[in-house]
Amino acid sequence: MTTVDVLLNKLDNGLGFSAYTYNQNLAWRGSLDGISFEQTAIKDKLLALDKPCYILKVAGKIGVTNEGYLCPAENGTTAQVELLTSVAPICIQQLGDPNFLSFHGVKYAYVTGAMAGGIASEEMVIALGKEKILSSFGAGGLSPDRLESAINRIQQALPHGPYAFNLIHSPNELAIERRAVDLYLKYQVRTVEASAFLDLTPNIVYYRVAGLCLNDANQIEIKNKVIAKISRREVASKFLQPAPARIIKELLEQGLITDLQAKLAAKVPMADDITVEADSGGHTDNRPLVCLLPSIIALRDEIQAQYHYEQPIRVGVAGGIATPQSALAAFMMGAAYVMTGSINQSCIESGACEHTKQLLAQAEMADVMMAPAADMFEMGVKLQVLKRGTLFPMRAQKLYELYRNYESIEEIPLAEREKLEKQVFRKTIAEVWEGTAAYLSQKNPEKLGKAVNNPKLKMALIFRWYLGLSSRWSTSGEKGREVDYQIWCGPAMGSFNDWVQGSYLAEPHNRRVVDVAYHIMTGAAFLYRIQSLKMQGMQIPEYYSQYRPEHSVKLSGVI
Repeated sequence: MTTVDVLLNKLDNGLGFSAYTYNQNLAWRGSLDGISFEQTAIKDKLLALDKPCYILKVAGKIGVTNEGYLCPAENGTTAQVELLTSVAPICIQQLGDPNFLSFHGVKYAYVTGAMAGGIASEEMVIALGKEKILSSFGAGGLSPDRLESAINRIQQALPHGPYAFNLIHSPNELAIERRAVDLYLKYQVRTVEASAFLDLTPNIVYYRVAGLCLNDANQIEIKNKVIAKISRREVASKFLQPAPARIIKELLEQGLITDLQAKLAAKVPMADDITVEADSGGHTDNRPLVCLLPSIIALRDEIQAQYHYEQPIRVGVAGGIATPQSALAAFMMGAAYVMTGSINQSCIESGACEHTKQLLAQAEMADVMMAPAADMFEMGVKLQVLKRGTLFPMRAQKLYELYRNYESIEEIPLAEREKLEKQVFRKTIAEVWEGTAAYLSQKNPEKLGKAVNNPKLKMALIFRWYLGLSSRWSTSGEKGREVDYQIWCGPAMGSFNDWVQGSYLAEPHNRRVVDVAYHIMTGAAFLYRIQSLKMQGMQIPEYYSQYRPEHSVKLSGVI
């Protein structure tokens, strides 16, 4: 029968130790003056992540120190100080896959994802890029001129990176995808975050394959990097495999790629990194991370065994990453990197307006719901938005119910139409259609032509007027339209607010993306240290296990 030796501390600092055997092979040597027995001093030593941490017993009391060293224990001698356990130094760079750091030229396995409409702004990408943290610009929904301006500004500020640009799938308007790809190739944007793809399109394949070549050592060089955000196995498998032969053939026939690039395309996957997106803001399938991540990692391993890529594809996570606990959980499950989204929208550098940032800073985990998406309205696709402080999700859902139940605007009962005009549109339906038609005549005359002879499509376009503008109102801060703001947000926002409550990050005017990244990653490393000690037998009260962002960080000139 095995007995467990339990040591209770005589000093009231709350620490205890239980183990099947004490560490009898090693001893600690050092100055007794460096051993702390008081709670605050012990917490400081646990937080000194760049130093080892020794847990010692001195005259029946448990203490902690970062000083001294370990040596072989001497048999037959009774030491004044008994070593209970120890942990090595840990740095943020040890979290995640080191290949991710070297491949993208970054110092953290931490990425901020793209939020459309420039919410993931130039300021955000530049602030993080200057600290060698990868950030993706929110290109979705922006005009080519606006996107080109962002590319020039970011490249000027970060000539050597790191930065990424979003390439969002536009199933109803593939020309939008193509224009973005043309700009990325023109300006040699070397990393894109591909999101919302239901299937591979010629546009994403063109971007990927146009960057393939052989280096001086006759090895394949991938110049155009792809980080694919997915939430379904069937979509992940497409990015994990080489580009489809039929699309390669089309691109070759169009003269967009060379014969060599076509041959190399069969030897590399479509993506370098796969971001497994769980329950997130915006487009989401609300998948639980603990189920989805292991499934996609297993799929990656299966496809790697089939193709034997020289560099295996890395799998990271997004959706729900908002605290040190959630980041550490992801890393412990095998994530190569973590990606944050909703929480960055409330930061200073975000492109969202101040009213939106205030609403986000007050959000709780239950203050979100699903609502119809503007870009895939007719397909019934939904996205996750904030419901606290806005009527958008309820009004958007009403529009979709009307679209589903009627074949044209004229079929909708008069009372319902008047309610739409007065409460939602604040314009007559005729005025909404007039503005929509004027826009389409410039941007998409083909769709306008179809709508003239298709009452159902015309109704959808009228409803999409509201859905599309509501997200822009949230970004621009449209006065008088606050109750109609469409604010993309997942439950992670509430989790973040709970974590930073009472700290300087509780106020949105103090939230800087670099600070948020630093504290989440530092907190994850700290919690890893705490869990390591617990697994070695330490009994650690909650006081020592909490990590709170206590001060703004000064890194390489960006605070």
